[in-house]
Amino acid sequence: MARRHGSGSAQDREPEGGAADRQRLDKWLVYARFAKTRTISSELIENGRVRVNGARVTSPARGLAVGDVLTLALPHAVRVIRVTGVAERRGSFPDAQTLYEDVSG
Repeated sequence: MARRHGSGSAQDREPEGGAADRQRLDKWLVYARFAKTRTISSELIENGRVRVNGARVTSPARGLAVGDVLTLALPHAVRVIRVTGVAERRGSFPDAQTLYEDVSG
């Protein structure tokens, strides 16, 4: 008998809170307003301009968790930030600022 997509047992799904604290890196950069579009976000990542916890990342699909530290080599500055939250959509600038803490110094 064929299984329907999305009808897996509780054991097959993410544990409670697991998915809520994680997000794709390319999406997070857009939602936190470090990139205007996912295309631009993906280009930043693929060009090696993003590090997660000190390691260079080249995959836009890399998972990002609360507590991760990002180093972003942006066109105008290098920023070091700690992820403090994830979002479901791109919000206002004040909303985006709640997703990270700037630790650039």
